[in-house]
Amino acid sequence: MSGSGCLRSLMLTVNQCHKPMFFHRYRLHFRTKPKPTSAINLRKHFRGSVVSLSLAEYSDAANTRVSDDYLVHQNEDGPKGIDLLHSMEARCIRANSQTYIWLLKGCLSSGSLLDARKLHSRILKLGFGGEYEISDLFVGVYLANGDSCSAVKVFDDLPYRSLLSWNNIIHGFLAKKLTGQVLGFFSRMVAENVRPDETTFAGVLRACGGGNASIQYVEQIHARIIRHCFGTSLLVCNPLIDLYAKNGSVDSAKKVFDKLNFRDSVSWVAIISGLSRNGREEEAVLLFIQMHTSGIFPTPYVFSSVISACAKIELFELGEQLQCLVFKGGFSCETYVCNALVTLYSRSGNFISAEQVFNTMWHRDGVSYNSLISGLAQCGFSDRALELFKKMQSDCMEPDCVTIASLLSACASVGYLYKGKQLHSYAIKAGMSSDIILEGSLLDLYVKCSDLQTAYEFFLTTETENVVLWNVMLVAYGQQDDLKESFHIFKQMHVEGMIPNQYTYPSILRTCTSVGALNLGEQVHTQAIKTGFQFNAYVCSVLIDMYAKHGKLDTALGILRRLTEDDVVSWTAMIAGYAQHDLFAEALLLFEEMQNRGIQSDNIGFSSAISSCAGIQALNQGRQIHAQTSISGYSNDLSVGNALVTLYARCGRIWEAYQAFEKIDVKDNISWNGLISGFGQSGYCEEALQVFSQMHRAGVEANLFTFGSAVSAAANLANIKQGEQIHAMVIKTGNNSEAEVSNALITLYSKCGSVDDAKREFIEMPEKNEISWNAMITGYSQHGHGIEALHLFEQMKQLGVVPSHVTFVGVLSACSHVGLVSEGLAYFESMSKEHGLVPKPEHYACVVDLLSRAGSLSQARKFITEMPIKPDSMIWRTLLSACIAKKNTEIGEVAARHLLELEPEDSATYVLISNMYAVTGMWGYRDQARQLMKERGVKKEPGRSWIEVKNSVHAFYVGDRLHPLANKIYEFLGDLNERAAEIGYVEDRNNLWNDMEQQHKDPTVYIHSEKLAIAFGLISLSNTIPIRVIKNLRVCNDCHNWIKHTSKISKRTIIVRDAYRFHHFKDGVCSCKDYW
Repeated sequence: MSGSGCLRSLMLTVNQCHKPMFFHRYRLHFRTKPKPTSAINLRKHFRGSVVSLSLAEYSDAANTRVSDDYLVHQNEDGPKGIDLLHSMEARCIRANSQTYIWLLKGCLSSGSLLDARKLHSRILKLGFGGEYEISDLFVGVYLANGDSCSAVKVFDDLPYRSLLSWNNIIHGFLAKKLTGQVLGFFSRMVAENVRPDETTFAGVLRACGGGNASIQYVEQIHARIIRHCFGTSLLVCNPLIDLYAKNGSVDSAKKVFDKLNFRDSVSWVAIISGLSRNGREEEAVLLFIQMHTSGIFPTPYVFSSVISACAKIELFELGEQLQCLVFKGGFSCETYVCNALVTLYSRSGNFISAEQVFNTMWHRDGVSYNSLISGLAQCGFSDRALELFKKMQSDCMEPDCVTIASLLSACASVGYLYKGKQLHSYAIKAGMSSDIILEGSLLDLYVKCSDLQTAYEFFLTTETENVVLWNVMLVAYGQQDDLKESFHIFKQMHVEGMIPNQYTYPSILRTCTSVGALNLGEQVHTQAIKTGFQFNAYVCSVLIDMYAKHGKLDTALGILRRLTEDDVVSWTAMIAGYAQHDLFAEALLLFEEMQNRGIQSDNIGFSSAISSCAGIQALNQGRQIHAQTSISGYSNDLSVGNALVTLYARCGRIWEAYQAFEKIDVKDNISWNGLISGFGQSGYCEEALQVFSQMHRAGVEANLFTFGSAVSAAANLANIKQGEQIHAMVIKTGNNSEAEVSNALITLYSKCGSVDDAKREFIEMPEKNEISWNAMITGYSQHGHGIEALHLFEQMKQLGVVPSHVTFVGVLSACSHVGLVSEGLAYFESMSKEHGLVPKPEHYACVVDLLSRAGSLSQARKFITEMPIKPDSMIWRTLLSACIAKKNTEIGEVAARHLLELEPEDSATYVLISNMYAVTGMWGYRDQARQLMKERGVKKEPGRSWIEVKNSVHAFYVGDRLHPLANKIYEFLGDLNERAAEIGYVEDRNNLWNDMEQQHKDPTVYIHSEKLAIAFGLISLSNTIPIRVIKNLRVCNDCHNWIKHTSKISKRTIIVRDAYRFHHFKDGVCSCKDYW
């Protein structure tokens, strides 16, 4: 067959058209006889690819183009593309530029770098190297095959680089994820003044997403986009929104989104997912609603993002509604949508729905299992999480680091140490043990399971420089209050060059705070300053807490004032510090300042402020803060509820206290203690003991504070029987060795008149503190054992116990009760000279009482006038009382005038003035005092006495006839008076009434309440039981004398506690030795 015939045959097999054009453009010359058409197997060129060609591929290069519609099937048998050129040359067929373009595209699809290089060499030899389209293809081929150097060289050798050339090389590098080169070529492009288009910017923005560009660089790109008028192009703006969002510049992303004239689904996905990732979940949800109402149906990825946002901000109900839209849109089988739903239901605790979604998924991946396992672990369903792990393995799913970390967390929460160790072994076998997440979870497991030895050994095996692991070890030793090991870890961090973060310093500082190591804490503070954490809010909040708890409130306040941001934790730490040191007014002022700054308080701030109100009984302000807690959503918070219980209880609002108590869903010890201590401190001691009994019946375990409050309430009531029962409970629960409880018991027995029991409790204490010594000294003083009190004080000083203001009140009172004037004055002088204590008003009152009891009223008056502080009502009342006993109206009137100025509404003032005039027989002035009292509407507190008989407390008034046994009591009292008179008792008729008044009154109206109480006790109690009576006023001379004679004739011990002290009557003698 001739060459023409052969070619014609070839043409017919390809395409029957365009024959004239083909012959016109190509004149073929054959050196040898061409083979038949069948001999040229076009189907086996390019590694046997089956290629469908059009006639245009062999037409004129100017008029033909390579068709895009060809089918490629791999076959390893045929010759490579370069062989086609040899075959063509052998047949004297000359390849043109279109042929090379076609061959290069074949190399691009086959991935043969060697063929490309051979073709490149041949093209350069034949002079086609300068053609624009061929060079562009070579750039693409080289980039596709990883030869970026050759691609760049070809690009650089281009005689003319069009915008398409720049875009091709930029997107070629982008396809190979060579983002640095993309940005570099874009910089060249700008330098060469080539105007970029939408495609250019889209490629550059995607390259910036690879992490090689700062946000400032992105903003510069954005500026160029605006400059070139592409600010509303979806091709450019969609990746720009996504890029801004991924870099945390959500506001910038939102601005780009808002300026779009038209938004497609990609735009909505980018902004919604960006908002959700950056903590702007509420905005993401609102934007989704806007998208939905505008008629744009969400894509599965949008559903996934918005459901995740609902899970993060706990909009669980909305998330459930979104599931309905998911079903409606036919996306219920989409794995990542189902994963988001599993996470949503897991976080809401609705594991029935979570497992239902999980079980109905067509395809479950690792995220599906991790979402459910993590949710179960976080909610404490550790066993179910471990069962799901087994199912995951049975489904041939390989767990990843997140799976194992969640399971380790589950084991740690319930103390499954053995199972945790099995997971540790699995992680080692799977090669995951060095993962940074797993290392933290493993260390956390051993720490929470209290296996510190294994934790430390594992810590030593970790190789990654992970500061979190160091912090976990610091927390582990801190929880054990092991300051030595904590500091060893802290020092080792510095030795190994580990840079502490904001969590390192708080971990070690909390340990210093817990063990009271302020000096070491100050050193850590210095280190924090050196490393630049002095203004970190988290570090500062812990520093404020440390200094505040150690009493260095000025230092703590200085740190707060230097903070550059309004951190609520730091403010509440400072407020709590003031409250803990009883600086309640300062705490409330700071709380008010915090609110004025616009800082929303948390539960700690509210509870501290309410506690401060309780401390100063600021009921109205406490109610206002109570209202704020309800508005802020903290009305059900336990700490706030406990503070409210304390507030209302201490303010004597019994009903409101009970109401606040009942609102607490899960009551703890603090809830009960707040009610007990609050009632006790506000004077409602009976209610306090009732609550203590309720607590015991409810099976709530009492702690030290509970016992202390209950014992104090019993002491204030002088209820020795219930106090002894509480003491028995203290011994039974093993709390009898605790100083706080023993101190309360010493006070109990002292106030109940059992000073010997108080002394025994004091002696048996294994460790005594300052309060113990003070309680015993005060007890001795109240019972008239002044010498014993002073001996104990000297012993206290010899043991190195530093006396306080309370100590000296007891010491000075002891001197006053036994008439040790010179000793008392010497002790008063030693307060400031030897112990550095500035006397308070109560100390001056003790000195005035000391001098007045001794009859030195003029000296007492002089002492008052020379005092460095202004005398208060307590001091003048002490002087006036002494003037009544000594019948000194001159000095008494001076004291009376000052009292009327200071306390014009106090009934005791008028009673004292009236009595002063009565004892001196100045009846007219007495009547004037009573008339003044009546005109001012001041009511006198009546004298009242109490005695407990057979678990019931009986109260008596002067001349009381309301008692059921009144007749028997008065009959027995008459008999007592006769017997007392036989042994020398002479009744001192009430000298507060003149002769005329006494003649017109029933004699029984003069019988004081303590006589009635003692008579009732004598006829009601066994002979072996002491008579214990409490009176709210001072015992008068006649009653004191009568009780002495009664104790002698009845052969009973009678203990009377009046408003000033205890009187122990036995065998006709009083412990006060008639000096009171």
